[in-house]
Amino acid sequence: MNDNDLRDCFAMFAMCGLLMRGDNKLDSIAQGAFILADEMLKARKPKEETGIVAVKRGRKKNEEGDA
Repeated sequence: MNDNDLRDCFAMFAMCGLLMRGDNKLDSIAQGAFILADEMLKARKPKEETGIVAVKRGRKKNEEGDA
């Protein structure tokens, strides 16, 4: 399934939800469904992590040289 198919699928479910909610303006339902579908596709993409990367603490060697 490519991104266009997934977008259409998301729009279909969004349109069903908008219709069940009682919005009866057909021209705005189709537009709103694709706006919601685009937002769902954005939510699926991984976010870029910014900030300080966590540092893993190293183990200190004891006096005998064992780890």
